[in-house]
Amino acid sequence: MNERWVLNASPVIVLARAGFESLLLQLPEQVVIPEAVKSEIMAGPVDDPARHVLASGRFTVVDAPARPEILTWDLGHGETSVLSYALSNPGWTAILDDRAARTCARGYSIPHKGTLAVVILAKQQGLIESAANVMRSLQAAGLRLDNDVIRQALKQTTGEDW
Repeated sequence: MNERWVLNASPVIVLARAGFESLLLQLPEQVVIPEAVKSEIMAGPVDDPARHVLASGRFTVVDAPARPEILTWDLGHGETSVLSYALSNPGWTAILDDRAARTCARGYSIPHKGTLAVVILAKQQGLIESAANVMRSLQAAGLRLDNDVIRQALKQTTGEDW
């Protein structure tokens, strides 16, 4: 896949908790995590799998100065840095789940995907056997996403039942 992704905390956290963080490294050609996102994850519980994933050094951490137009949205530091990086670096896709951040991304025509799209791509690429089973694991790990949204997306893209 010829994509470059800049990651927010929530996809890293839930995918790591469910044991699927490798999808974030396998699917795109390049992947980075802004320093603000790293700080957010590292401030979490000591035993959080996402902290261990970041400590492994498998992800490149980048500086992502906040852009004034993104700051006006009053998003979290992580979302602001992800969107600022993607806006400053054309061709990068923001990977985030926050609704307000996704709305901001649309407003600035920033390519973006959520965790559900990552799972669907993994299924389409043959990296996982069942997108539905992975989504169930992610919900158990803390992903908050409406079952109807998941059901519809899986049916349309993978043909799987929820």
